[in-house]
Amino acid sequence: MSGVSGQLLYGKVVVPGSVIEDGAVAIQDGTIVFAGEAKNLPDSWQKLAANGKKTDGYIVPGFIDIHVHGGSGEDFMYSGKAELDKITSFHCSQGTTAMLATTMTAPKEAIDKVLREVDAYRKQDMPFTILEGVHMEGPFISPKWPGAQNPEHIVNPNVEWLESWEAQYPGLIKQVTLAPEREGALEAIAWMSEHGINAALGHTDATYEQVEAAVEAGLRQAVHTFNAMTPIHHRKPGTAGAVLSDDRINAEIIADGIHVHPACITILTKVKQDDNLILITDAMSAAGMPDGDYTIGDLPVQVKDGVAILKGESNSLAGSTLTMIKGFRYLVETIGLSVEHASRIASHNPAKRLRIDDRTGTLEAGKQADVLMLDNSLNIQGVWVRGRQVF
Repeated sequence: MSGVSGQLLYGKVVVPGSVIEDGAVAIQDGTIVFAGEAKNLPDSWQKLAANGKKTDGYIVPGFIDIHVHGGSGEDFMYSGKAELDKITSFHCSQGTTAMLATTMTAPKEAIDKVLREVDAYRKQDMPFTILEGVHMEGPFISPKWPGAQNPEHIVNPNVEWLESWEAQYPGLIKQVTLAPEREGALEAIAWMSEHGINAALGHTDATYEQVEAAVEAGLRQAVHTFNAMTPIHHRKPGTAGAVLSDDRINAEIIADGIHVHPACITILTKVKQDDNLILITDAMSAAGMPDGDYTIGDLPVQVKDGVAILKGESNSLAGSTLTMIKGFRYLVETIGLSVEHASRIASHNPAKRLRIDDRTGTLEAGKQADVLMLDNSLNIQGVWVRGRQVF
């Protein structure tokens, strides 16, 4: 190829299964055209070598956050275009190149509004993080484990609502969190499985046996593992025991050292080895903001030392202020995972769950150029979304 124009990135390139120490990534027209050893770059690209961007650290695929409620002072529940720009701009600066707008347990009309706003946003040019769709966390959850969800709005799983939403916004809802023990849950899970929507358990009082019945119906995911679910006991494995022992269940984890003890995160990384562990932030509006008073959905929250707690409660965590780059760094520096392993958990595995791994989630020729450049301390030096450097 002659007269090539594009972008060249040099560093330790993280590709599926390995790290190329002296690597290069070539980007043209928004697409990765080469990811491998720098010495194997085609001759036509060597002419751009002097203008390439270099790091002594890593080049990794952009992060994909499938469970995030907001950031930069804004909440997906109360957002139009300006607010969506603020949320996606902030998280993009922290390495997230794709995400799901995550709702709260709320009245149906409030959820309708989020779907309408996100659908309209997706039809325009999205300048920052790409909104791949919506993760509906509730309202089909257990009143026994509401967490930071408003119990006033909890209802039983409703297939008619799901059918209506899917008919109006085809393919927009990517994931629904529900309590599998609730009346109507198995029917809803089966319906979602048939329509390509991730059915996920969360905020649940389910027994081990109820979770297994849900898995047989098509459930394949657990939100924020260990949080807001029945814990493991050696005679009653509970929800957590089912998540740990069943390889069919993909487990989300909030890796901030606040929501889950590092020992439990370590256990999870050892039992979830089949691309079925997913890093999330569960970030709320206070992510990227100073300590103070905020809301999550329609509930008041106080953030102190970066920890979000429901007002009036001593132990009810209300989402997080985590970012994907901080969670990624925690997996490497505190849990002890390799950069390549942490990259799978933060990028490849969520891409698989969203069924977009054919176009993103790894650094491979032919995939869209969602790329991060990190220094040796895993700080962000550059963010590319679909080949465009955004930060």
